[in-house]
Amino acid sequence: MLSIKSSLAKLFAKNVKRSILKWSRKPVETQEKVFQKLIKDASQTVFGQDHDFNSIKTHADFIERVPVRDYESLKPYVDRVVAGEENILWKGKPLYFAKTSGTTSGAKYIPLTKESMPTHVEAARNAILMYIAETGNSKFVDGKMIFLQGSPVLEEKNGVQLGRLSGIVAHYVPKYLQKNRMPSWETNCIDDWETKVEAIVEETLPQNMTVISGIPSWVQMYFEKIHETTGKKVGEVFKNFNLFIFGGVNYEPYRSKFENLIGRKVDSIELYPASEGFFAYQDRQNEKGMLLQLNSGIFYEFIEADKFFDDNPKRITIADVEVGVNYVMIISTNAGLWAYNIGDTVEFTSVKPYRVIVSGRIKHFISAFGEHVIGKEVEQALQESVQDNSTSISEFTVAPQINPDSGLPYHEWFIEFENEPDNLSVLAKAIDRSLQQQNSYYYDLIVGKVLQPLKITPIKKNGFQDYMKSIGKLGGQNKIPRLSNDRTIADALHAQKLTK
Repeated sequence: MLSIKSSLAKLFAKNVKRSILKWSRKPVETQEKVFQKLIKDASQTVFGQDHDFNSIKTHADFIERVPVRDYESLKPYVDRVVAGEENILWKGKPLYFAKTSGTTSGAKYIPLTKESMPTHVEAARNAILMYIAETGNSKFVDGKMIFLQGSPVLEEKNGVQLGRLSGIVAHYVPKYLQKNRMPSWETNCIDDWETKVEAIVEETLPQNMTVISGIPSWVQMYFEKIHETTGKKVGEVFKNFNLFIFGGVNYEPYRSKFENLIGRKVDSIELYPASEGFFAYQDRQNEKGMLLQLNSGIFYEFIEADKFFDDNPKRITIADVEVGVNYVMIISTNAGLWAYNIGDTVEFTSVKPYRVIVSGRIKHFISAFGEHVIGKEVEQALQESVQDNSTSISEFTVAPQINPDSGLPYHEWFIEFENEPDNLSVLAKAIDRSLQQQNSYYYDLIVGKVLQPLKITPIKKNGFQDYMKSIGKLGGQNKIPRLSNDRTIADALHAQKLTK
């Protein structure tokens, strides 16, 4: 028999699904309304006046007046917001700054406003409710739920609180879930990730855990610690655990490892959250891609990734996107980000409704020889090549080896195996073959004897964790880039090579 909470969740899910279908069936109209509201609401801000928002009526007007910017280009405005000035990028002052570690600019401060903050919370909630509406499974709301996240302890800067996005969101867990939520506030505030994971294991082991959520690489640490402590599979320890919610990275390279750690299959929901906005979530269990949030105070533009670095590349709206094309996603938001390049590339898997997958990062690619290999391609190549399940991967990254000791240059794959294959060279050939099939530039370079086929460098157990710890980025929302166009990460990982 369903509990009252479980029954109410089903009813709530039906209502939410109805409202989502309403806007998703009118996508272009929905985005036009968002666009017009954003321009109107920001017209009296410093940014709005600098860019003549009062004269913007169409997307073409917007393109003419507002160039695409990354954080570095927007920083002069952000610095004024951080300094405490009002009405700079958006009305008034932000509620929070989400602090992220930038690769070129040190710490980045992404504003979260009273208009944008609810959209983060609602999207996360709606992802779960859409799952309930589709599957009818709502029993998990009676069990304990864990969200592996950053510390909720916030600092203050000129009257605005700041912290990691996941820590800020922790303050917005609905009251009806407070009793179900794990870990405790005290444990969540632990900064050191390894200490935190041990404390979380201790707290959760006696509990009826039904939902587990987090970035796969860090949930993996939690699962491994449970197995190490109990000697049992996670699915045995938590018999009612049946929903895994994840975001931040592609789950596929981790799937076989997770199923082994859990001991059985569980349903999963993929999310696409970022400090800049909650962009998409998986709305159907058997559909590829995540539903793009077109009604959440975010106006989207897209530029074909292959043309992004051209002079004046074409900016299009969802009305003109095509399935299967790799796009750089540009956003304008009710947090005051305007024609902002978040650095992600996406591909549409559907346009009725609009669903996307994250295909990589515009800065994370290898094109040392003009091959322009992207994240989606290396992940797919690896996934296809280990389908026999005798080999499972814990973590990996790829970098170019431009000056090898002998022979032609090549791509070096650093892979930490859970189960190493009997023959590394057979696996390397399979990955290389898949990569050549996906990427014609790479194929031409191999055939033309500019590159030799890729080589695999096995990494010792926990080698990637040790590397992340050495650079102060263990845990939280930190992730290993799948691809680098230089040797910075590669050279550091050579210290973690597996020696037999």
